[in-house]
This record gives sequence, C-alpha cells and structure tokens, in this order.
Amino acid sequence: MDSNGLIMSFGEMLIDFVPTVSGVSLAEAPGFLKAPGGAPANVAIAVARLGGKAAFIGKLGEDEFGHMLAGILKENGVSADGIPFDKGARTALAFVTLRADGEREFMFYRNPSADMLLTPDELNLELIRSAKVFHYGSISLIVEPCSHH
Repeated sequence: MDSNGLIMSFGEMLIDFVPTVSGVSLAEAPGFLKAPGGAPANVAIAVARLGGKAAFIGKLGEDEFGHMLAGILKENGVSADGIPFDKGARTALAFVTLRADGEREFMFYRNPSADMLLTPDELNLELIRSAKVFHYGSISLIVEPCSHH
C-alpha cells in the first residue's frame, strides 16, 4: 500500500442490527437486518470510496462477524493490516433504531467485546507512522484506572 496521503482510522467496528421497518423502538421492531457499523470504520470506508488511501486499526473477534467485517473493509479498498483478532472475545453488536420522534436508540452488546481489548503491543506502529492523518473514535479510548499510588 502506498502510504502517501494515508488516512488512518482507529476505533471500533461492529455489527449494527437495524429494524426491518422504520420509526419503531427496538422493542417494537418485528425483525432486524445486520449491517457493518462503527463510526471510525465508516470514516475509513468513506475515505476509500472518495478515492483516498485509508487504513483501519481496531480489534475484532475471531468469529464469523469479525471476519465478515474485515472482508468488508478489504472489499471497499481499506487496508485491514492493523486488525488483530481476539480468540477470547466476540465482535461487538449494536441494535440501532430511528424512532418515530426522530431520536436514535442504541443497545450495545459488549461483555467486553474485542474492540475494547486492543492492547498497545497489538498496534501496527509501522502502519500508524505511515499515516498523514490519524482519525480516532473516542469510544476506543477506555483507560484503566491506575493502581499505583
């Protein structure tokens, strides 16, 4: 991948489940369709679709949804070289609806999910250093409390 002008997007990628009908609450939805989601991943795909060079860094579960999402990045021209897969945690799920009053409603399934478990030693630093722009989603920046006094 030519890193000239590379835009790096860091954060979550997950499966959104959206109702088969619009304007209902999650409880009222008769069914759901799965769709790729996660704002940082959406940014990376948008950059690539607009002709830019994009890469995504974030952790996915070593499960069918995780591999499906990595495949969607690649199909859209986004480098997935920064994605480790977690064997012990699942890819995050989110149920999302746009209610009749225009407000969005979310219900996340994380226990925790793979995207929350990315560690510094799993980061592809060479890929990060090659980026001209580094975009991140703040949900990825979960800081553990310090146990030192």
